[in-house]
Parts: sequence; structure tokens; C-alpha cells
Amino acid sequence: MLQLLTAHPALFVTAAVVLAMLVGSFLNVVIHRLPIMMERDWREQCAELAASEGPRVPEGRFDLVMPRSRCPACGAAITALQNIPIVSYLWLRGRCASCHAPISLRYPVIEALTAVLSGIVAWHFGSSWETAAALLFTWTLLAVTFIDLDHQIIPDSLSLPLLWGGLALSLFHPRAGAEVLFIAPSTAIIGAVAGYLSLWSVYHLFRLVTGKEGMGYGDFKLLAALGAWLGWQQLPMIIILSALVGAVTGIALILLQGRDRNVPMPFGPFLAAAGWLAMLFGTEIRAWWFANFI
Repeated sequence: MLQLLTAHPALFVTAAVVLAMLVGSFLNVVIHRLPIMMERDWREQCAELAASEGPRVPEGRFDLVMPRSRCPACGAAITALQNIPIVSYLWLRGRCASCHAPISLRYPVIEALTAVLSGIVAWHFGSSWETAAALLFTWTLLAVTFIDLDHQIIPDSLSLPLLWGGLALSLFHPRAGAEVLFIAPSTAIIGAVAGYLSLWSVYHLFRLVTGKEGMGYGDFKLLAALGAWLGWQQLPMIIILSALVGAVTGIALILLQGRDRNVPMPFGPFLAAAGWLAMLFGTEIRAWWFANFI
């Protein structure tokens, strides 16, 4: 099977897309449940500190596996057939099979986005260990992006494994024969340290000048993870690109939607997008930049 996929790139990309749609369905669960799991844990810790005698957290197991997914409107369990990525949404016409309440369009959008980005990764890297690593990188960044958009937090349970994973992959350099990932250990370590300290320094300088907090520590850890995966050489481009896109997006929201400029906007999605683009096109972008501006 592996030889067949290697010999036929289109078949390999198709297989990656199908797998990614299933992963996208799971990412919907992660994006929805992980912040709730974190809140339950925080409440339990607060109850312990307060020596509360009441129930510390809502009863029952709640994690990424249990309980089964249910309709938020009527509580009806979602069957396996109703949970087929994208297809089930179209088949049900975007409504619950039991109560016919509308189902958020975001679920199939995340599944489709996961499939498209994974297909691009598979086509770009081909049949290799680099593709497997890049897919894990992509899926984690997608979960980080939507959780940060919803709650303005980047869970350590996502950013820290991403950081340690990037450092661990560097141990296989150059045996993996990769061109972008599996970078040298020294490059990964310097990238992680520089990534964290660069935003940490900006954060404290901004707070010193304005008395406000411009970003959270989750952003520091995310950039450290990007540095561990891609190397310190890619960090300036990631920072500039994410800041530029973030500024343009913020200005557009203020002008078009009247968004209050004092309302904080999550920076994690822009870092994630810039990191993903750097993984695919970082070398080309840097070459173009040096050729035209330096």
C-alpha cells in the first residue's frame, strides 16, 4: 500500500485528504471540549483552595472521548452515520436529525479546512516522514487557532507538546532526509529560546510603556514551538507576517464593523497562520525578500 501511494502522488494526496476530514471531525471535539475541560479543572482547584464542601465540578466524565457527542439543543446522541465529516452535514441539510435545530456551519468548515490544508501539505512534501510531521503540525495549529479565537487562550496541553515535539524531531536530523522539518538540534533549541524571549521582551516593554498587557504567555509558548519546528531563521518572517496581517485585520474590523480598538484581539491565529506559511514557503519568501529589498 505504501509503495502504491508513493508511486501515485494524486492517490497519496487523496488519502491524506480523507484522513484529514476524519481528523477535522475530531478537531471540532478538541476545540469545543478542551476549554471546558480546562475550566472544570480550574473550578476544582478553586474549590480545593476554598475548602468547599459542595460538588467541585459537574458530575460525570467529560474529556475528549466521553460523553458521546450530542445535539446542544435537544441532547439527542449523534450516531456514527450522522458524524461523517461534511457528508452528514449536507445529508441532514445543516439540522439536527431529532429536533431539526440548526447545526453550526463551523463544524463542516473546520473539517473542510483541515482537509484542504492537509492536501496542500501532502502535495508539497510528498510521501515522506516530513509529511507526517507536517500534518501533525498543521492539525495542532488549527486547534490552537480556533480555541484562541473563541476563548483568547492557547492551552499548554497543545503548545507544550508542539514545542517538545519540534525539539524531539531535531534528534533525527539529518537521518530523516527532510528539507524543511527535522532541523538540526542547535537550530531548534535556539529557535525555541529566541521565539519565547522575543515576544516575552515585547510584552514587558509594551507593559512598561503603556501599563497594559499586549498579549498572553500562550503566544510566547506558541512562537517558541514554531521556532523549535522551523528554526530561528524563520522567526523574523513569522513575527513580521503575523504582525502585519494582525494589524490589517484589526484595522479592517474597526473600519467595517466598528470594533472597539480597546477590545483585545487574539494573536495566536496570526502566529499559527504565519508559521504554517513559513513551513511551506519560508525559503522562497526569504529568497524573494533578500533579492528585492536587501
